[in-house]
Amino acid sequence: MRSVNSVHIVKQSWTERTEVPDLLAIEEPLEIRIGFGSISDRHQRSLSVTMRTPGHDFELASGFLFTEGIIQHFDQIESIKYCEDVGKQEEKENVVRVELKPEVKIDFEKLQRHFYTSSSCGVCGKSSIDSVRVVCQKIEDQFSMSASVIHQLPDALQKAQKVFEYTGGLHAVGLFNNKGELILLREDVGRHNALDKVIGVVLFKKEVPLSNYILLVSGRASFELVQKAAVAGIPVLAAVGAPSSLAVDLAKEFGMTLLGFVRDQRFNIYCGEQRITSIG
Repeated sequence: MRSVNSVHIVKQSWTERTEVPDLLAIEEPLEIRIGFGSISDRHQRSLSVTMRTPGHDFELASGFLFTEGIIQHFDQIESIKYCEDVGKQEEKENVVRVELKPEVKIDFEKLQRHFYTSSSCGVCGKSSIDSVRVVCQKIEDQFSMSASVIHQLPDALQKAQKVFEYTGGLHAVGLFNNKGELILLREDVGRHNALDKVIGVVLFKKEVPLSNYILLVSGRASFELVQKAAVAGIPVLAAVGAPSSLAVDLAKEFGMTLLGFVRDQRFNIYCGEQRITSIG
């Protein structure tokens, strides 16, 4: 499945205009559907539509269901496949259906929260914030990491961003161990999608919770990213950009370490400083 598209553009400088080839990151909608109910009474419902970079769609779908609290472990998934009955040929790989085990119970009133507008639009009002929260356990303090290792993470992330290298148009999420070794990376036009893809991988491997890893995101740290990381049990979330105020509040509540502006051999610790050693 392609993640880049070739186009021709016009480059304008102070003195000349030239036509050159260029590569763009592909952005297409992915609809996530769920099948649920008893063996004799199965139903299907469309759960979410997200704009994503094609590829690793099954990881994205399963990671989304997990980080949004719809499933608690991978064994609750019966199967994942692309829908064949969607009509247009170009839509066949843009609709994923996740069949849940018959015993999985779904609170559809609570599921309404999955249709709120996320990311840049934000979440407004206490009642709205409460409606998008996912219940998860507080993160314990057994993990620690050297500040000197954290300084190395942005370069490691950037070197591994193959699609970004050609397009400059994708976010990345990298999962590292406390030695600074990159364990897993995913790229996507959406930060939350890239994170769901990462978590989807480890969910398939049944390696959740991720209590011995640090997560680095290429952009800012939002409420949504903190919550998804907390559900996966990740003790340290680091961002190249700034966190939002809600992200800091939520990280404190979950007992997570939150780092911002991790670049140029510096970073800010917004909470959970006890996990970062050799500061100074």
